[in-house]
Amino acid sequence: MGKVDLSRWDIEESDFWESQGHKIAQRNLWISIPSLLCAFAVWLYWSIITTQMLNLQFPFAKSDLFTLTAIAGLTGATLRIPSSFLIRIAGGRNVIALTTALLILPALGTGIALRNPDTPLLTFQILAALSGLGGGNFASSMSNISFFFPKRIQGSSLGLNAGLGNLGVSVMQVLIPFVMTFGLFGALGGSGYAVPGEAGGLSFIQNAGFVWVPILIVLAIAAWFGMNNITTEWVSPHIGSTAGALFKILSLLLVGFVCAAAGLYLLLGLGISKWIVLPLVIAATVFALRLVPGDVQKGLRRQFAIFNNKHTWVMTIIYTMTFGSFIGFSAAFPLSIKVIFGFIHDASGADLGVNPNAPNPFVYAWLGPLVGSLIRPVGGWVSDMKIGGAKVTQLITVVMVLSTLGVAYVMMQAYHSPTPEQYFTPFLVLFLILFAATGVGNGSTFRSMGVMFNKEQAGPVLGWTSAVAAYGAFIIPKVLGEQVKLGTPERALWGFAVFYTVCLILNWWYYARRNSEIKC
Repeated sequence: MGKVDLSRWDIEESDFWESQGHKIAQRNLWISIPSLLCAFAVWLYWSIITTQMLNLQFPFAKSDLFTLTAIAGLTGATLRIPSSFLIRIAGGRNVIALTTALLILPALGTGIALRNPDTPLLTFQILAALSGLGGGNFASSMSNISFFFPKRIQGSSLGLNAGLGNLGVSVMQVLIPFVMTFGLFGALGGSGYAVPGEAGGLSFIQNAGFVWVPILIVLAIAAWFGMNNITTEWVSPHIGSTAGALFKILSLLLVGFVCAAAGLYLLLGLGISKWIVLPLVIAATVFALRLVPGDVQKGLRRQFAIFNNKHTWVMTIIYTMTFGSFIGFSAAFPLSIKVIFGFIHDASGADLGVNPNAPNPFVYAWLGPLVGSLIRPVGGWVSDMKIGGAKVTQLITVVMVLSTLGVAYVMMQAYHSPTPEQYFTPFLVLFLILFAATGVGNGSTFRSMGVMFNKEQAGPVLGWTSAVAAYGAFIIPKVLGEQVKLGTPERALWGFAVFYTVCLILNWWYYARRNSEIKC
């Protein structure tokens, strides 16, 4: 495998890249991808678990189930803030190996909790928060891979890492329904639940957590022995001892957890508006990181220079449109299908009972994240050509606005129809178009950031923007849940379309118009 620490890393020098760099970079990329894939799976598996909990008649309200997904989303997004800065402080190999191993905790805990139908809601809420570790991993993973590849192929390399990593959502949404149908782990996994309406049918819902444990063990070992720390001045110059590096990682993640827990208390315990709480959580997390003493603070201070660049903030908003939408809709899609098409409502939105002709969410839910994930590298590849990332982003933003308005209209018709299933095909097609647009936009915006920021700032910026964008995994399920409760789910989509329009104007003004400040 070669040296763990790379003291020379001149990837912009063609001879070095061809003789040494390319091979090392590829090895790190192809260990990073499955690790990130499983991180997404553990973070977002509540989208499937909550749908099956509803099917199995767990004693929780529909809004409580949407909230579990939202909790995982908020915690994962908050953990991305410290994760954005971990690579410089602790080294890529150390970060990826440890954070992958930590995912075993929520996966194992969720499996144990799901074995008992009397497990209290609070336990599931704590486990949903722990699964946010998977969300945090994206920021450190993308920041790490950005250092391994030269700028001319940033769009492709980051698109592969993110796109195939995002594929974890679809893999999870296909794998979990399958492993829930039989006793995968025998007596160790526990007994199955009787499925209402299915004579003799059993569901081993606990396998939704257990199935990831052995996979994560293998990946953590692969990362530990197969990846590298880049110890040059512009990446990770002061890692120190391995034990010290691991302690730094855990300390900064703990800061994120504390801030996320405080935010969840304000939201769920005190009922304060999410539009007030989320900015407070972000600001509190950044402020708390500034208080961390010692060598860690020196590394953070240098990276915090990204906040003095206005393009950090503009790209944060634009990337929230693309990735925030992808991850938020991925989290909410299965339960949305179940709630909107699985029940019949009257003209006022009142629930009239189960729809016998409802589509099975498990059959279709994985398609959206699959399309968005697989097409993401295409956004990077096309942007690496002469077209540029900004023009690609401009085009897909128009598509996102139109498809979102279309979904809103179809959703409104279905929710107030005695035969909602007749609207499912246009609903699915429009949503797949929306997912595809978010995927292309993910690739194009990452390519833009890789080009417009220098090699030291590009990694932290990629991590930071992904951190803020990840709050989409909280906002979208939460807003949809609230509007479903009011009987007006289409209003959530109208609001998202307005936000996309704002992003369209920002991208055009700063990057896509003829005389824009930056061509990217």
